[in-house]
Amino acid sequence: MSKKVVIGVITAVMLLSGIFWLVWKIAFATARNAVDKDAPAITAPTDTIPAAEPPLAAIVVPRNIAIDAYFPFMDSLIARYDTLTPYPLSEYLLVRANAWIIDTLENTDYYRQMARGRFVYDQRKMTVLKAGDTLYLPGPATAAALLAHINSTWLDVNIPAFRLRIMEGDSSLFSFPVRVGKNKSKFLAMAGRETDLRTHTGTGEIVRVNRQPVFYDPVTGKSFKYTKRDDGNTTFMPQIPWLEPAIDGRRYGQMIHPTTNPSTLEKTASNGCVGVREADAWRIYYSAPLGTKVTIRYDLVEVTEKGDTLRFRDVYEYRKGGRRYASLAFPLPKPPNLCWCLP
Repeated sequence: MSKKVVIGVITAVMLLSGIFWLVWKIAFATARNAVDKDAPAITAPTDTIPAAEPPLAAIVVPRNIAIDAYFPFMDSLIARYDTLTPYPLSEYLLVRANAWIIDTLENTDYYRQMARGRFVYDQRKMTVLKAGDTLYLPGPATAAALLAHINSTWLDVNIPAFRLRIMEGDSSLFSFPVRVGKNKSKFLAMAGRETDLRTHTGTGEIVRVNRQPVFYDPVTGKSFKYTKRDDGNTTFMPQIPWLEPAIDGRRYGQMIHPTTNPSTLEKTASNGCVGVREADAWRIYYSAPLGTKVTIRYDLVEVTEKGDTLRFRDVYEYRKGGRRYASLAFPLPKPPNLCWCLP
């Protein structure tokens, strides 16, 4: 073999070795960058709602469902599919897995419809599920994550702030304006005595959910089906669930419910109940099943998450030693659909 050939072979080997080394270095650097890039996803907490988990089943809505038929339809789905799921299926879980339903229900709010130029005399006849709509049963991992969210949710009401917040752990998910009880006592025919109308404070839980309320004026004891709106129009009372908390083990008859007169929000304007907008009532309902913790407090000073200090008016004049009236409590369950507050 000539000297030139040997030199050529050696040169070729060295060149190939250099190319191999360069390729290996680039590949190693790419792999290391990929690992570094993925490292936060491995060490950081994973998303609590599994992404792209296939649903267990798709349920096609067979016909248009109006509000007055909505709850019976949902109950029929739960009864049909509960035995087919590896988790306890409930209306709350099904709707939270199909969150667009809450958005649809929120938009049945009378005042939202009026803002779009639509006068709705009877909201109970509004379609909320259309024929052909599809509801999905969540997969087991998704269901477990949603149940964890539901079980860690609670309601916080601060009376002088006129706010109700939906909380998850220490985080505020939603904050809504509310009206609270008047700073006075009044004779209520349904109570048979003069009663403190101020909203009671304490800690408790939701003990009753009323999906088909029957409305009674607590002052006169008379039932009513219609309500006069802030804009002067008269409509049917909407069918929106009311929630009843027991506070410190006592039931005062103070519900968390929608008001048809949002001009009374951020005021002491009720007979003790916590009133919210119609749209907000739907959101609260699907966040607070039976057993949900409720805190009602009277804090005149709050510090926001940003560190700002908020101060509120002493609406019940407690600092002035305001008079304490006799409280009305219910040790036994009331009729299941009886609601005492004015709209």
